[in-house]
Amino acid sequence: MKIKVLLSCILVSLLFSCKKDDKGNVEPNITTTEGFYVCCEGSWGNNNGSLFYYNLENRQHYNDIFKDKNGRGLGDTPVDLKIYGSKMYCVVNTSNTVEVMEATTAVSIKQIPLINEDGIGRQPRQIAFHNGKAYVCSFDGTVVRIDTTSLAVEASVKCGRNPDGICVANNKLYVSNSGGLGWPENYDNTVSVIDIESFSEIKRISVVINPGKILADSEGDVYVVSRGNYGDIPYTLQRIDSRTDETVQTFDNINALNFTICNDTAYLYSYDFTSSTSWIKSFDCKTEQIIRESFISDQTVIIMPYGINVNPLNGDVYITEAYDTQVTGDVYCFDRQGKQKFKIEDVGFSPNVTLFKYKD
Repeated sequence: MKIKVLLSCILVSLLFSCKKDDKGNVEPNITTTEGFYVCCEGSWGNNNGSLFYYNLENRQHYNDIFKDKNGRGLGDTPVDLKIYGSKMYCVVNTSNTVEVMEATTAVSIKQIPLINEDGIGRQPRQIAFHNGKAYVCSFDGTVVRIDTTSLAVEASVKCGRNPDGICVANNKLYVSNSGGLGWPENYDNTVSVIDIESFSEIKRISVVINPGKILADSEGDVYVVSRGNYGDIPYTLQRIDSRTDETVQTFDNINALNFTICNDTAYLYSYDFTSSTSWIKSFDCKTEQIIRESFISDQTVIIMPYGINVNPLNGDVYITEAYDTQVTGDVYCFDRQGKQKFKIEDVGFSPNVTLFKYKD
C-alpha cells in the first residue's frame, strides 16, 4: 500500500480547466471528449514534473506526453494547466516559465520566461484568460499580462504578498494574496481587485488569512478558500460580490481546502493533515447550500484528494489522489451521482489539474 504523508502546503493548488470561454462555458461546437491531460507537479527541486495523457476512445495513455513530443521535460513544479483557443498553457512555478503548447498535440510553441527587472524568477502560480490576454499571478506579488497571439509579456501590476489564485469576474481580476511564504505566522489576508481595462489594482478585500483557490460562478459571485494556519484557524470558504467588491458571506461550516465550479455547482474537498481524513461535498452556488454532504456515493475511499475538476460536457468529476511526493498518484473519474467510472493509477508525482481535450 502506498504511504500517505504530508505534502507541502504551498503546493496545494488546483484549477477547473477546459476548452471554454471567459465564463467557463464549453464552446458550442464541442461534441466529444477525446481524452484528458493530468498536470503532475513532481517533487519540488527534482525537475520531475510531467504531463500525463489518456485517450478515452482507444484507452492509450502517455506517462509524459510533453517529453515524448518535445524531447525535454516540462520543468520544475508545473502547477496549473489550461486551454485557451487552440493553445494549452502550463504554469511552471520553480522553473519560472509558462509553457505554451498546441492543445491537440502537446507540442511546444513557446516557453515564456517570467523574470522580473532584476533577473529574478517571479515564481508563477496560476493563469486566467480574458479577451485575448492571459494573466498570471506569481509569488513575487505581481500579475503579468501576456498577449495570446504574440505570446509576449506586455505588462505587470503589483498586488499583495505571494498571490496563489486568480480568476475573472465582471471585467476584473481577483487575486488571492496568500502570504504563504510567510508560513507559519506571517500570512496575507487579502484579495486584490485589478481593473482589466486600466490594468491597475483598485481595491484589496479582507478575507480569512492564507487565501488560495479563487473562482467565479455565472452570476459574478467570487468564491475563495482561505487555508488558515493549518491549526487553530481553519480552512474557510467565502463569497465576494463582484459588483460591490465586498465579502458578503463566510461559510464557517464549510471548511474546504480546495474546490472547482462547473455550471454553478461547486465540488469541494477538505483534508486534515493531522488525522489524515478527508471529505468531498457538492454545493449549489445559486442557493448557497450544500447539495450532498458526501459526494462519493459508492464504496470508493479517497484518503488524500489533491486535484478536483469537472468535465462540463458530461458532468464527470475527476479527483486526483496524491500520496508521498516520491510516490506516483492516481486519478479517479466519477459520474455526477458520485459513482466511480474508472481509476487510473500511477499517472505521475503529485497530480493536480485534470484538463479535457475535446473534438468536434
